[in-house]
Amino acid sequence: MIFFKQPLFAALIIMLFSNSIAAKVKIPFGEREVLNKVYDLPNTDEFKLKDGNFMDLARIHKEFNIAYFLPLYIIEEPKIVGYDEKTETFYDLSQNEIDEIIASQKLNKENLLQLPFYTKYGGKLVAVLIIGLLIWGSIPSKKDKVQPRNV
Repeated sequence: MIFFKQPLFAALIIMLFSNSIAAKVKIPFGEREVLNKVYDLPNTDEFKLKDGNFMDLARIHKEFNIAYFLPLYIIEEPKIVGYDEKTETFYDLSQNEIDEIIASQKLNKENLLQLPFYTKYGGKLVAVLIIGLLIWGSIPSKKDKVQPRNV
């Protein structure tokens, strides 16, 4: 009798809690800030921060996306900021400071600000493809007419 009660109790517990766990899974969507390191500055005293870490350059922009991997459109254009990779902190520097750093390192500002193809257009293409497949799947197909034959 004891062997019968344990599996029944375990099945009852699993049945009660499985629905509440599955109901809480949600796909995140909305606007988010994306920060990408674009250039590793040399570790010199010129780029040393107060806490002893060294600053690098990063590109930050705001985008509207679905599930963190499907960017649909850019809300705020990218800009260059100072970035501490160890603490994952960014520093909003003045335009003059950014220009001085870029000039001292002989970098092209346009290349640093350029977003990848997928961020600009890939998410839109994937979204259009998914919508197209949903529409195509909902359209009924033609049925072939069957001709009766005498055998």
